[in-house]
Amino acid sequence: MSHIRLQNVSKVFDATPEQAQTALSMMADGMSSRDVREQTGFSVGLYDINLAIEKGELHCIMGLSGSGKSTLVRHINRLIDPSTGKIWVDRVEDDFHGHESAINVLELGDAELQTFRQNNVSMVFQHFGLVPHMTIVQNVAYGLRVRKMPKAKRHEIARHWLNEVGLHGVETSYPDELSSGMQQRVGLARALAVDTPIILMDEAFSALDPLIRSELQDQLLNLQAKLNKTIVFITHDIDEAVKLGSHITILNGGRLVQTGTPQDLQNNPADDYVARFMVANSA
Repeated sequence: MSHIRLQNVSKVFDATPEQAQTALSMMADGMSSRDVREQTGFSVGLYDINLAIEKGELHCIMGLSGSGKSTLVRHINRLIDPSTGKIWVDRVEDDFHGHESAINVLELGDAELQTFRQNNVSMVFQHFGLVPHMTIVQNVAYGLRVRKMPKAKRHEIARHWLNEVGLHGVETSYPDELSSGMQQRVGLARALAVDTPIILMDEAFSALDPLIRSELQDQLLNLQAKLNKTIVFITHDIDEAVKLGSHITILNGGRLVQTGTPQDLQNNPADDYVARFMVANSA
């Protein structure tokens, strides 16, 4: 069952609806996003994306810089709104619009969107996003504080997840007292503490050195085996995508080129762009 579904999603930045439609019509005629930008001045971040991400899978979105992968993931929790399209997310609780099985998140008002983000989606960023003047346990517990959970209970949960990611004993430290790898573990613990069914990870490990990166990849796989979250993991590294992803989606110039298992992409690449990525992995 699809947990997240993007339907005909396109994004043109800093354009009116009429200007966006002009740019998208040029993309429909086969122009590249680069050529559209040169001719119109408008940047097409995504073009006509149709993608289903299954419940409980770790799905990697990858591509080179500027391919649209970070733009895509920020549509799921509406940090970015699309120019066209719909974004469907299966709901865990019947909080929205009666008893529908899924919601189009673009239809949520401000209060509903805030509730949706708090209860359904958490995010782990590349540059940690920790609050420097808060202790580590306060950082991890922050999402639970927003939910107005009592302090003792939220700190108990935060300590549990710090232990799960291998950071027992750092609760009273501050972010600048930890290494970059430890800070990213704090970011992961913070996402797990709020217990959302969806976790978005945007280049979460790319700033780390190779050894720490590999350790965190292993830890994420071990946690996922226990928790069965729906994880959307953004990366530009095909080795990382093959190691982590049950499915991989490859973007190029804002277009979705291919989605499949690592084996699908290895054995039946859709084009030379995909083939070059997979050859790099097998080298």
